[in-house]
Amino acid sequence: MVKCILRQLFENQSSTYTYLLADSTTKEALIIDPVIDTVERDAKLIQQLGLNLRYAVNTHVHADHITGSGKLKALFPGCQSVLSNLSGAKADIYLKDGEFIKIGESGRTPLALECRATPGHTNGCMSFVWHDYGAVFTGDALLIRGCGRTDFQQGSADSLFTSIHSKLFSLPDHYLVYPAHDYTGQTCSSILEEKTLNPRLTKSREEFIQIMANLNLSYPKQIDKALPANLVCGLQGDL
Repeated sequence: MVKCILRQLFENQSSTYTYLLADSTTKEALIIDPVIDTVERDAKLIQQLGLNLRYAVNTHVHADHITGSGKLKALFPGCQSVLSNLSGAKADIYLKDGEFIKIGESGRTPLALECRATPGHTNGCMSFVWHDYGAVFTGDALLIRGCGRTDFQQGSADSLFTSIHSKLFSLPDHYLVYPAHDYTGQTCSSILEEKTLNPRLTKSREEFIQIMANLNLSYPKQIDKALPANLVCGLQGDL
């Protein structure tokens, strides 16, 4: 297995987790769900570890914060932004279901993430499975004892139920679940835990749809500025 670096970083305002992954040998790295407000922190860590940031990946077009992808591209020449081909936003690279994003290729096994389309929270949600490490980065699709909301951005509770059960709960039980958010201080879970303990996803499809229809959540505070900015990599007018 590739010798690797994994760092979980937290942004307080939107309770967002950012993940930095790197090949320890080649120093090639990617970052998942960076936030513009913590780009300086992330960039400092990347520089301290002597990493070459190749990709800034977003699991979907976020509504609760502005992505840091555009700023990171400016700080690290050669870094490319990555999104699902169904995201509807600008990016350098568009990924499809079943494709892989890889770093650390140097005539040996790379650090590879399998891309699994997990629509429902948004049409363009994508989860990234790190099989060698036994982990999945689920974005807003699957949270710890919860899931992403489905009441805007073309959300669909029916689609989300299908995505989670077919694309995520089909993974081995021991795989760790790393979500894009947590609001209670938890950092990770496992597929087995969520299959057996998630109060929404242990219900039937019909019950799940009813639960999601009655959450009555307020809209994200930053939605009016975050969505337009994230459609252009977080830097309006710069791409």
